[in-house]
Amino acid sequence: MSGLDLAALVRPVGQRPRLLVVDDQPANIQALYRVFADDHQVLMATSGEQALAICASKQPDLVLLEVVMPGMDGYEVCERLKGDDATRDTPVIFVTARNDEEAETRGLDAGAVDFISKPINPRVVRARVRTHLQLKTQSDLLRQAAFIDGLTGLHNRRCFDERLAAEVRRCERNDTPLALLMVDVDHFKRYNDRYGHQAGDDCLRRVAGALRTALRRPADLAARWGGEEFACLLGDTDAAGAHEVACQVERAIRGLGIEHADAPPGVVTVSIGVAERTRGSAAAAAELVAAADARLYAAKQAGRGRVCAAGA
Repeated sequence: MSGLDLAALVRPVGQRPRLLVVDDQPANIQALYRVFADDHQVLMATSGEQALAICASKQPDLVLLEVVMPGMDGYEVCERLKGDDATRDTPVIFVTARNDEEAETRGLDAGAVDFISKPINPRVVRARVRTHLQLKTQSDLLRQAAFIDGLTGLHNRRCFDERLAAEVRRCERNDTPLALLMVDVDHFKRYNDRYGHQAGDDCLRRVAGALRTALRRPADLAARWGGEEFACLLGDTDAAGAHEVACQVERAIRGLGIEHADAPPGVVTVSIGVAERTRGSAAAAAELVAAADARLYAAKQAGRGRVCAAGA
């Protein structure tokens, strides 16, 4: 997969696993902190509401959760985590003074992967956490592989479609802008005909690398749309910002200097269409794609190797 390290997509090299310990008793939190602090990032919450907020913002790799807490109990916290797409795959281990069969059954039914009774045995807790972190890493790797394009190492069309739908929903909730770039390699059929498909594959990999470098924010998404076409999703980005990024992408790919004797500039270039979902807009994902496609077509018609955006 072009040297792509899938494991690094799950957790960057050197980053310690992130645990969230949830208990209304600070002494219990400190006991678990002492067990894991040396080789894990340990986050702490003393209520169910606080736990859900931390899970949404920090995305821990595993949650150690008490059942009995005032207000929202551990069962409800677990059920809500499992009901949210963003946290559904986060393993939850109940660590609780409740040690009866009914409590354990209810916890597992709520979606927990394990149930540990207090007082804890540090060696047992560490072993169980290690097991479930390994299982999560394996599951994450499989999910990542399903969303990665095998040739370029970028995200694939399936991943893009899911992310676009989620981003449109987020923009509706938060009333924030969203921009989309559709990027097409100019005269790519001519390139393949002259240089061969192996060189064509290498060209697409180099274009993908330039895209990945040009999108500097971690939340931005570059995906292979299909064939020689790519899509870039830019959250919280207005029309001016999207146009600037598109121009950077066009210059970066032209700057690769990939020889293309059958294209007017003599090097590989791209045409880019830019569309924006503005604040207060009711535009759906399909309409955003259609608008970016229309501007991509306009860029092609205007001579290729350029950016076309509304008002630009």
